[in-house]
Amino acid sequence: MTNNDILRKIRYAFDFSDSKMIEIFALADYKVTKADVSGWLKREDDEGYKSLHDLKFAIFLNGLITDRRGKKDGPQPKPEKTLTNNIIFRKLKIALNLTDTDIIEIYNLVDMNVSKHELSALFRKPTQSQYRLCKDQFLRNFLYGMQLKYRKKGK
Repeated sequence: MTNNDILRKIRYAFDFSDSKMIEIFALADYKVTKADVSGWLKREDDEGYKSLHDLKFAIFLNGLITDRRGKKDGPQPKPEKTLTNNIIFRKLKIALNLTDTDIIEIYNLVDMNVSKHELSALFRKPTQSQYRLCKDQFLRNFLYGMQLKYRKKGK
C-alpha cells in the first residue's frame, strides 16, 4: 500500500473535505494547497498524480492526532522521515484513542480475528524480540474496518 492509498482511505472513512485536509496539515504546522491535496488523492494513472512521501504523510498523521485529541503541551512531535505500516497503525491508534479492545472490534467488523498478543507485537519497538511487522493486508483490513465504523451511515 502506498501513502496515497492510505490517505484516500482515511479521507473516505471520515468524509474529510479538501479544506479539512488542509486544516489537518496546518495543525502540524505545515502549509499545503488544494492542488497538493488533489494530487495526493488521485490514482497513480491519473494526470496530476503526486506521490505522498513519508515525511509529508507523517506530518498529516501528526496533524490528525492533534485534530482528534488536541494540541499537547511542549514541543510538537517531529515527523518521521521514514514510515512503516507499524508506525502508521500506531499513529491511527493514538489519533482515534483506541484501546486493544476497540481495535479487535474494528477487525471483527471485517470478519478478522485478532488477539491482544498479536496487536501488542505490532506496537512494540522493532528491537524487541516479540516485535512483528505489520503487513499491508493487516493494515488494509484495519482501514476497511475503520471505514465501516466511522463512515457516516447512508452515504
